[in-house]
Amino acid sequence: MALTVATTSERHAAGGAIEVIPTGRALGAEVRGVDLKDLDAAAFARLMQAWHRHSVVLIRDQTLNDQELIAFSRRLGDLDWAPIQETGRRFVEGLPEIYIVSNVKVNGEPIGSLGDGEAVWHTDMSYLDVPPKASLLYALEVPPSGGNTAFCTMYGIYEALPQMLKDRVAGLNIKHDGTYNSGGYVRQGVTPTDDPVTSPGALHPLVCTHPDTGRRMLYLGRRRNAYLLGLKLAESEALLDELWSFVDRPEFAWEHVWRVGDLVLWDNRCTMHRRDAFDPSSRRIMHRTQVKGEQRPPDPRTPLQLERHPDDGRIMRRRNLLALGVAPRCRRGR
Repeated sequence: MALTVATTSERHAAGGAIEVIPTGRALGAEVRGVDLKDLDAAAFARLMQAWHRHSVVLIRDQTLNDQELIAFSRRLGDLDWAPIQETGRRFVEGLPEIYIVSNVKVNGEPIGSLGDGEAVWHTDMSYLDVPPKASLLYALEVPPSGGNTAFCTMYGIYEALPQMLKDRVAGLNIKHDGTYNSGGYVRQGVTPTDDPVTSPGALHPLVCTHPDTGRRMLYLGRRRNAYLLGLKLAESEALLDELWSFVDRPEFAWEHVWRVGDLVLWDNRCTMHRRDAFDPSSRRIMHRTQVKGEQRPPDPRTPLQLERHPDDGRIMRRRNLLALGVAPRCRRGR
């Protein structure tokens, strides 16, 4: 993982204790000098600034139990309950917010989901009408090699589209399939189908505006069973294939090599992620929480109330500036 030196402005937060070190790639940064069990308001605000700027943040060397992971996650908002395991059971009794990603079996039964195979590019739970806004993944056990997680920026991919392609996708809606998860398993209680036209799932704008930053992004979700409403299936498949050809381009991605104690927080609205396969004889145990979304993915034609951050000029949603303790500047005529 390539890291660049933190800028002066990024070091001088929370008494100089926090460093934000960009990966040098299209997205992602490591945040150093924080203990997620004991994070004051100023340090949390700095962490949120880094998250909005870099879309994915890595915090290493954490020692969290499930209750502490849930407590930190709740600082970002209300939490979703984890989907039901393929076996039909909850992952952690009494803690429905915890989702276990693991290949480990106990008495022949898996303790988690997704096994040891590849997990394809996807956005978490975009088949819901209101998908989660953030995901947090915490490493408890990692294999000696493999199982890396890559992230890509949907801001960058949209911005890289030729203008003719941007014009073609403007105003289109995409159905996000709810049949299969990213490991290819059929979701609990869903009838298997490979017909994109009839498969279950939510409709979202193909091009969305991020509700906090105001930036436009492509919102693809995942490839399998995706369908562009109003197009013939062949036309939908061809256009989706063209858009997905941008996803695998390395200039839009950053790959994280896990260590025990790593916590990665990503913005589920403007990124996608995938996982490498790994040796089935190795153990990998990760615990995940997800923060509920606050609205459906916004259409770019829907106006947002945005303000410029008085310190660094970033465009942010007004309510997020207030949450960071920053008073938006008054506008003339108001």
